[in-house]
Formats: sequence, C-alpha cells, structure tokens
Amino acid sequence: MHSFYLFKAKLTLLGVLSSALLWGATLPAQAHELQPTIADLTVEAGQADMVFQLNLEALLSGIDLDTIEDTNNAENAQDYDDLRALPADAIAARVPDLLANWNGLPMLLVDGQVVALQSAALTIPQDVDIELARIAQWRLSAAVPQDASEVVVTWPDGAGAMVLRQQGVDQPFTGYLSGGESSPVISLAGGGAQTGWQAFGSYIPVGFDHILPQGLDHILFVLGLFLLSTHLAPLLWQVSAFTLAHTVTLALGALGLVNVPGSIVEPLIAASIVYVAVENIFSTGLSRWRPVVIFGFGLLHGLGFASVLGDFGLPADQFIPALIGFNVGVEVGQLTVIALAAALLWLAVGAARVARLNGLEEEVREHDVMFRAVSITGSLIIAIIGAYWVVERTLL
Repeated sequence: MHSFYLFKAKLTLLGVLSSALLWGATLPAQAHELQPTIADLTVEAGQADMVFQLNLEALLSGIDLDTIEDTNNAENAQDYDDLRALPADAIAARVPDLLANWNGLPMLLVDGQVVALQSAALTIPQDVDIELARIAQWRLSAAVPQDASEVVVTWPDGAGAMVLRQQGVDQPFTGYLSGGESSPVISLAGGGAQTGWQAFGSYIPVGFDHILPQGLDHILFVLGLFLLSTHLAPLLWQVSAFTLAHTVTLALGALGLVNVPGSIVEPLIAASIVYVAVENIFSTGLSRWRPVVIFGFGLLHGLGFASVLGDFGLPADQFIPALIGFNVGVEVGQLTVIALAAALLWLAVGAARVARLNGLEEEVREHDVMFRAVSITGSLIIAIIGAYWVVERTLL
C-alpha cells in the first residue's frame, strides 16, 4: 500500500514540476520587459495636469499588464509586437480611444466630481530599437474649480502598475497603484505624504509582485536552492546567505551608492541560475563553499531588485520604510515559492514518514531515490533555461 502511494506521489511531483519548468523554458526573459507607468500630478491656478511616462503600445494591445513582466509572456503578445512595429504617428492616432476609456472610469475626480481629461501634448520617441520598450510622454489637462481641495485618481484594471507623484506642494503624496486601484483622497494643499507605516505597507505587495508572478528568473533561482536537499538546514543556510546579500545591494542600489548596468547584471543573474542548477546535479548535499557562492549571487540579485525600484523611485520622505517594505515583500514571495515547492514534495515526504513509523526502511530509501530524481530532472531544466537566458541577455 505504501509503495503505491509513494509511486503515485513520485509521478505527481515529477509531472507538475517538469511541466511548470518546461513552460517557463518557453518564456523569453528580457526582450519586451515592462516598466511601471509614472504619472506626475499638478493642480494649480484652476488647471489639473497629469504628465505620464508610459508604454503606449502595451496599454493599447489589450494585454493584461497586471499579471506579466514581459509582453512576450502574454497570449496575445503578437498584438503588442504589431503595435510596436508601427511608426509613432500611427500610435498617436490610436491614443484618443485610450483616453476615452480612461475618462470612462473616470480617471480623475476633483472634490468628488468627474473631470474629463484632454490630451495637451504627446511625445513618442522615434528610432528606438524594436526590441526595446518605447516610453512616451503624454500630458493630459483639465480645467478645475479654483477652490478645489482634493482629488482621487483611478488607474484602469489590466494596465499594470502606476506610480503617482504629486507635484508643486509641500509633503506631496506619492503612491503605487496596481491596475484597478484608486488613490486615497489627495489634498491639493499638500501634506499627503505617506506615514512610515503606510509606505512600509504599500511597498510590500510591490516586492511580492516582483517575485510572484513576475520574477521567473528569481523563482528559478530559489527553486534551485530548494532542490539541493530535503533537509531543512541546507535550505536555511542558503536562503539566509541569499537574503543577507540581496538586502545589502538592494539598499546600496536604491540609495544610488552602487550602480551596475543591467547589461552586466542580468546575464550574471542568469549565470547564477545555471551554476546552482548544475551543482545540484553533481552534488547530494551542502558543500562548505556553497553558502559563500550563494551570498555572491545574492549580491547580483539585489542589484536586479534595485533596478526595479530605480524605474519609479521611492518616496523621498519615507525612503527607508518603503525600501524595507519592498524587501519584506521580496522575502515573502521567495518563501511562498519554497512553500509551494514543499507542498508538492509533501506527498512523498508524508509517505516516507509513514513508512519510517511502520519500520519500512525500504520505503524511506525509495523516497530518497525519488527526490534525487526530481532534483536532477528539475535542476537540468532550470540549467537549460538559465543557459538560454545567459545567451539571450548577452546578445541583446
């Protein structure tokens, strides 16, 4: 009976893990990577201005930008590619439809009243490499009452992340909106800067989102750590070294004290995935040097996390709480990856424990053989994906 359940667990675990990793192998990592939209809000002298830095092609494509990091990962990725191939004037001709949808939300409420925004200026760069995102600048304006006191901004569902920054006042509001979210009520007199706890709490989901669902390369690295051994101690040593290291470079990078180009960091992150996976194949336990090597790779991953924050910055008045919140979100995301992997392994581990309690040592040995098979299979797939990314990121 125990052999039957263990065999079933083996097939389940191998099937799920291999399918997930093979799915990941089909996803290019860098060619059309998304950046959050940045919107600067100014309300003064009876006029509201919102200046956006945004990827118009991604927003026009109909892709659900809330769930992906790279447009190549979307089912309708070809729609984005077709738009990206169009000249700037052809994209500008489609902008009125996008604005109509935004006003239909509505995007802007002033003192509780709907305000329709009008396009005031649009700049779409020319001669941008077709493999790179083209970031346009779009200024929207509207007349508002001279005595207006507060605004609420809503960001469309499926539009990805937006960083909203109030301008021209003391202690301005700075907030991070996911698709479908609305800002809190923002005082036009200023003083709406987040408290430390608010900044901390609002950036936890930002960090988590960078791991799940968007951080496939970081997910594979963490899975590589997990696949070394079923014992807890090796995992704790590795995760601790990785966490300490990426926390250091995340902080230094976010503070602007360390700045390494993504063209260097991204291929090295991919190489770190390959190294961990290959070592899993040829090793059955934690070596003396592995935590040290993991620490070095953690420094690289921290620079990758810092580049995400660099895309939209952190609120100046609450820099440290926001930075800590982002890092906590990253850690929760990593632990969630480990928990999900452990849940898949639980069937086999549970069967082995039953076998041990019943004195069936043969079952325990079979469990060890099963995990080794899973480790080698999963690590081989991870190594192949990582090697592909090394080549892709080096050539781009």
